[in-house]
Amino acid sequence: MLTKLKEFKQLDKSILNLIAVVFFVQLINVSFLAILPLYMKAEHFSDAQYAHFTSYRYLGMLALALFVGMYIKGRKILPLFYIASVGVPCFAFLIIVGVHIHSTSLLLFSHLLWGTCYTFIQIPVLPYILRNAPKEQHTLATTLNFGTWSMASIFSGFFIAIFNGIDKNLFSERNLLLTIATMGFSAIYFILKVSKQERIPETNSKTANLRDYDWKIISRALIPTAIIAIGAGFTVPFMSLFFANVHHMNTSTFSFLSFLSAVIVTIVAVYVPSIKSKFGYLRAIPTTQSIAIGALILMATTQYYADLPIAVIIAAIFFVLRQPFMSAAVPMTSEVTMKYVGQRNREMVSALTSSIWSGSAYFSAIGFGILSHLQVNYVNIFLITAVTYVVGVTMYYFLLVDF
Repeated sequence: MLTKLKEFKQLDKSILNLIAVVFFVQLINVSFLAILPLYMKAEHFSDAQYAHFTSYRYLGMLALALFVGMYIKGRKILPLFYIASVGVPCFAFLIIVGVHIHSTSLLLFSHLLWGTCYTFIQIPVLPYILRNAPKEQHTLATTLNFGTWSMASIFSGFFIAIFNGIDKNLFSERNLLLTIATMGFSAIYFILKVSKQERIPETNSKTANLRDYDWKIISRALIPTAIIAIGAGFTVPFMSLFFANVHHMNTSTFSFLSFLSAVIVTIVAVYVPSIKSKFGYLRAIPTTQSIAIGALILMATTQYYADLPIAVIIAAIFFVLRQPFMSAAVPMTSEVTMKYVGQRNREMVSALTSSIWSGSAYFSAIGFGILSHLQVNYVNIFLITAVTYVVGVTMYYFLLVDF
């Protein structure tokens, strides 16, 4: 384990500083996913209202995704990271204020602009790494970049579980979110340490011409992502509500589960390069994704027997196991996709990938709100995700065979 961690320390310092920026942005992201719905529930917002406001966050990401992907073609990426480093924590503060004063307009505005600012780091970061990291460090850098989600989840899960467990009034959901949003400003310190020298591929033109891209290859590469994203949008943002409403789990306990899951995600992420080398993409990706689907089904179906004491234990176990197996595949699928489409298509693919996830999350959030309003059980909503995951994994398999 220590040997594997030392490999990451060999990464270019500028890349490490950028990944630190991503970490603090993700710290806000994962914390708000985990406890913003619980804070809004405590402020007497309904599940459908939470889904409605969240949809604007994804709408903001969707609105700029294609533009950002086309803009960075042949241009410097670094200035966009400055916008994200300042904007994400600022609008996170406004979201908290909006919930506190029950301002619909402020919540819609702040969610929308939070999403746009997040887009300025979500889309360009992978193309930046592939441009500026040494070729032999691509897998390590890509893995560490995707590992920021789990590292942020570990920190936020532990932080929330401990302090909310000590004093639920002093360390309420609102105060915890305010503290984490403040921590997010640390991204500014690290972005200032990223090297101003940036490589721009000479073959790239600054002209944003849609005919410059290989759309047949791009479409083939992104179909599996689109299918997976549709299902994920029904599940990932609403996990805390599932445990709160079905199993009556409090904030500190759910945060502790998130912490455990994130620890396992991080451990697995360290070994992703070795897993890829030993088993290859064709075996490693479908296997890890299939295990994650099984864990999701077993977790969701605990609602059928939620009145039994063992139900919450089973749900917790498979919640903790689901994310590590799904996350293990993400760096590999991203690397395969970028290599499959080639250098000339990377920026566009990064933009379209963000558009797909944001668009799917946007429409899924609306769909979740409708289903929640119709009082459809969580188990049925989550099983929709499982079905789409199965289709998506099958499509990934065919892509891998072609690759």
